[in-house]
Amino acid sequence: LSCGFPGNKELEPMKYSKVAADAFVSRQKVEACVLGTTSLLSLCLGKGENIALVLRDMGVLLIEDRRVQMKFYSDFLERMNEKRIQGGAAFKVPQLMDVVVSRVVPIASLTFTGRVIVFP
Repeated sequence: LSCGFPGNKELEPMKYSKVAADAFVSRQKVEACVLGTTSLLSLCLGKGENIALVLRDMGVLLIEDRRVQMKFYSDFLERMNEKRIQGGAAFKVPQLMDVVVSRVVPIASLTFTGRVIVFP
């Protein structure tokens, strides 16, 4: 079941079984983790809390004072760059330097307030 969006984009449901197989856990555990995380995110956002959602191997999604910003790990961008170059399109965007973050930087230092709830 897919939902259509303007521009012929479609939203596909999460493939819990595939995620479970890739993570070597049960489908029920995947569903419970997704539901728990989205519920907690919703609660925190409803209370106006600052949030940092750590996306393994990709980066950190920061939500702070109605501002949303994605910070990418440099190795993730390098992998994407290699895929683009192999596909024939170079990936050279100097503006991306503002959205690159090191894996060793404390998450709180990425925020304006220094206070954030970190979702692993």
